[in-house]
Amino acid sequence: MRRNSRRVPLLSGCWTNARFFWHTTNKTPWIAALIVGVVITTFCAIAYRLESNSLEKRELTCLALNVYYEARGEPLAGKYAVAEVTMNRVASPRHPGTVCEVVYEKRWDRLRKRHVGAFSWTEFDLIPHPEGAQWHRAREVAEAVYFGRQPPRLSGALHYHATYIRPSWARGQQPVARIGGHVFYE
Repeated sequence: MRRNSRRVPLLSGCWTNARFFWHTTNKTPWIAALIVGVVITTFCAIAYRLESNSLEKRELTCLALNVYYEARGEPLAGKYAVAEVTMNRVASPRHPGTVCEVVYEKRWDRLRKRHVGAFSWTEFDLIPHPEGAQWHRAREVAEAVYFGRQPPRLSGALHYHATYIRPSWARGQQPVARIGGHVFYE
């Protein structure tokens, strides 16, 4: 004799238990936990956004300072080139990963027996506060290069020097461009 048995889905019992549990328990702690979770998530999202804006502003300021002090008297193309080299260094695995770290990077110089800045202006104790039209232009250039609004002209260029000096590191290297008063190298 065969029994007439109905198959019961495996999750049917679990679903029934869950429904019973939901209808018979006090939901106040669940609602409170949900509200607290939403508040914490909102607070964290706002804090993250404010912090990322602060970091972005700091990075833009470092880039603008570098453009200002390195290429203040250069034509506009020279300003863009200095900003682009700085950003190329940020992208390079041989240099630090942020704009401020690249700008203020120091390396040991065996001849001078001291740490030397990658950009000469970072070694001065007193530098004049940036101001005027040149500072405004440096900020515009920094923003255009930082946000990629200016197409790159010196892809891969990581070094440059003024035309009136002949550094030892440049011997034997092939320049990729000469813009204004600077010579650029890969």
